[in-house]
Amino acid sequence: MSALYPEIEPYDHGQLDTGDGNLIYWEACGNPAGRPALVLHGGPGSGCSTAARRYFDPDAYRIILFDQRNCGRSLPSAADPETDLSVNTTWHLVADIERLRAYLGIDSWLLFGNSWGSTLALAYAETHPERVAAIVLSGVTTTRRPEIDWLYRGMAPLFPEEWHRFRQAVPPGIQQRDEDMVAAYHRLLNHPDQETRLKAARDWHDWEAASILLADPHGLPRRWADPAYLLTRARIITHYFSNGAWLEDGQLLKNAARLTDIPGILLQGRFDIEAPLVTAWELARAWPQSELSILPHAAHSTANPDMSAAIVAATDRFRDI
Repeated sequence: MSALYPEIEPYDHGQLDTGDGNLIYWEACGNPAGRPALVLHGGPGSGCSTAARRYFDPDAYRIILFDQRNCGRSLPSAADPETDLSVNTTWHLVADIERLRAYLGIDSWLLFGNSWGSTLALAYAETHPERVAAIVLSGVTTTRRPEIDWLYRGMAPLFPEEWHRFRQAVPPGIQQRDEDMVAAYHRLLNHPDQETRLKAARDWHDWEAASILLADPHGLPRRWADPAYLLTRARIITHYFSNGAWLEDGQLLKNAARLTDIPGILLQGRFDIEAPLVTAWELARAWPQSELSILPHAAHSTANPDMSAAIVAATDRFRDI
């Protein structure tokens, strides 16, 4: 039996105009008079999912989800090569969250973030701690340079065949062989030729698939069958990671004191290859009001039954704060 709450549909939705040419899709589910909770999706660039609505008691929570800039139903899409990503940074997203909070008339809310969403949750909470009632994070990341390097170089010995294909897919002249792979793929994903961009998006996701399938052999996310989705997601990820997410290295850990008095639950799979446990452990040490729970049979995916059950249990604990 699933630990998730039943499937629900939004009772409200819209497009929030950011004033700089972007429209942010948002939706609200659950109880309009309930405790506000905000879902911050991963990627960056993955878009929100219907499953994330089910992490919260719909009778207790007013559940807000949104597609971060240029992905999902937000406009314009990063799949369009003409879309300007220079106004899509971590700090633009932090401003979008605050704009959405004010637009919806919310005083403070619980934040839930998975993977990249945990980085964004921390960036927002450290900027606007007075607006955060509690935080639940899973697959914890802070997007430090060592974390990015691990994903696109450090994991290579674990998947030598896939790493070889990932590197060989970069045409001669695009990079020197020892150059940062993120930078090389960032160039390919912004190439003027559409087929070059699409191939780079597929090759990028083939590398990511290696670690995903190891942890979850049941298959890849269904959205990965859509070439436009792959292009959107890969273009945004390489845009963020080639710029270090516009964070000083280690910034979110260094500023964890700003989270004082905000309760938090950190959920980490013991076998999470994509976001190794060390980051969650270091964050827990820097943020004494947080509680680290290590799930012995989980990895990075929130679809893992143990992880999804732990997320639901965490949000249930914060229903009445």
